[in-house]
Amino acid sequence: MYQKLDEAKPVSLLGKYIKVFLVVTLYWITSIVTVFVNKHLLSSETVSLEAPLFVTWFQCVISAFICFIASLLGKHFPLLISFPDGNPLDTKTFRKMMPLSVLFILTVGANNLCLKYVGVAFYYVGRSLTTVFNMLFTYILLRQKTSARSIICCLVIMAGFMLGVNQESQNLSFSLQGTIFGVLGSLALALYSIQTKTSLQYVNQEVWLLSYYNNLYSSLLFLPLIILNGELEAIITYKSLYELWFVITMITGGLCGFAIGFVTTLQIKVTSPLTHNISGTAKACAQTVIATHWYQDKKSLLWWASNAIVLLASAAYTRVKQLEMQRQYNRSSTSSIAQKI
Repeated sequence: MYQKLDEAKPVSLLGKYIKVFLVVTLYWITSIVTVFVNKHLLSSETVSLEAPLFVTWFQCVISAFICFIASLLGKHFPLLISFPDGNPLDTKTFRKMMPLSVLFILTVGANNLCLKYVGVAFYYVGRSLTTVFNMLFTYILLRQKTSARSIICCLVIMAGFMLGVNQESQNLSFSLQGTIFGVLGSLALALYSIQTKTSLQYVNQEVWLLSYYNNLYSSLLFLPLIILNGELEAIITYKSLYELWFVITMITGGLCGFAIGFVTTLQIKVTSPLTHNISGTAKACAQTVIATHWYQDKKSLLWWASNAIVLLASAAYTRVKQLEMQRQYNRSSTSSIAQKI
């Protein structure tokens, strides 16, 4: 249904770095706000609704609805708003997008379940393994080899992760269930990031269209999971289901869910699955510092050391990949000049 975009014109390396910096900054701000809002929805005493998948489903519905409205406005007022043409009911599109939607519900579902059972300060630990999983899947699925320096960085990240789990397990608030969900979320996110690059080809590299299809299909896939998870009774018997404050809170969470879904896809598009995962890990470390101050959590020196290990190892990994990208860019430029001569 869609044709592949023509190859983009070469841009300067500085221009590329500036664009990446702006997109990553937007991702950080949106993601941190979303995590705190979701934590309030999933485990605060004010909301007190034992239905994490329902909350996640509602966010997908809000996101799909926003894209649907934008699509209608784009058709009737093309000068006011630009939205790519597409048909979510097309069977070919549905089949092509289904792998991404399955990975999406696994990612957001596992991440929200992790956030429900663990504190925001500890939430980053599971996410820190995403880089490791991404390296493994890049080799297994894409057959792309990783340098020895990159592997060493990943081993250090794993060491920081294990130290963090060890230190957190000494607290009464530790949740093994939440930690497992965090690891599963990291695994799913690594696969989701790789699949996003492939799925963008099916929608002509249109982030809006990908977000529309993904959230619409995911909202349908979540329905049987909500029933299987036994959340239906909790939803029906929830006393504040139709109260204004709860509806506003859920809509706010939905808007945040839409925003993070869009900027996540945008970050993957302008960088790479690997850079997206590294950015997510580094952001989570900054988020940890904010969370400990916000919730007034007192952590041990070794606990903070685990954060530092993951952050420094991720930074080193980023530097290694940056140097590799620069070498590849230089080779490409040299080859281009040679062809002109």
